[in-house]
Amino acid sequence: MKTALVTGANKGIGLEVVRQLAQNGFFVYLASRSLENGTKAVEKLKADGLENIEAVRLDVTDTDSVKSARIQIGEKMDVLDVLVNNAGISGGFPQSALSATIDQFKTVYETNVFGVISVTQAFIDLLKKSAEPRIVNVSTAMASLSLAADPSVPGYDNKMAVYQSSKSALNMYTINLAYELRDSAFKVNAVCPGWTKTDFTNDQGTSTVEEAGKRIAKYALIDQSGPTGKFFSEEYFPEPENCPW
Repeated sequence: MKTALVTGANKGIGLEVVRQLAQNGFFVYLASRSLENGTKAVEKLKADGLENIEAVRLDVTDTDSVKSARIQIGEKMDVLDVLVNNAGISGGFPQSALSATIDQFKTVYETNVFGVISVTQAFIDLLKKSAEPRIVNVSTAMASLSLAADPSVPGYDNKMAVYQSSKSALNMYTINLAYELRDSAFKVNAVCPGWTKTDFTNDQGTSTVEEAGKRIAKYALIDQSGPTGKFFSEEYFPEPENCPW
């Protein structure tokens, strides 16, 4: 049975990704900052008939928590096949490039960038033991420099200096990570789940949680002919080759 780790997975899109990977035969570690919340989420999925899931406490901003999760998972398995870096925060509103505080930037970057790096580096040894390792970094179309700079794009005026820049940094990390792993079986991609109706967006959006989860799970499930080092935003760009960074 293949194995997966999904961060920030006790609710919303992360929880749905866990569900879909479990439905595809994976044993999934559902990572959550609160073990209590993670356990409750696992209980809900098990009530739906999905048994191959386990909660693990993992706060991506806490180095000791990341190390502890790595030890816990490593004691139970030698291989990790999929890592979905889903944990992320918006940073709240407003987000002005001129007035947002350094602390605002640091808080968001701690989760959206440094947290991804910390978890990826902690679990890379287990991923390297997989025959078909996959890393999916959950990003956003708002991180596209091309789109953000184009006044003709719908939503051009919806600027979030802190959140957008953090996800742009995540995209660049994805490119570099894929490049360093280019001569291996790894597939490393950044995926936008779409504008999804969750509490992250105050239940506003054009995509359902199920649709968003499917977009992310798709790139966790790709075979060796699949892409690597790419950014995908299928809600906005159904033809992946036309999707700008």
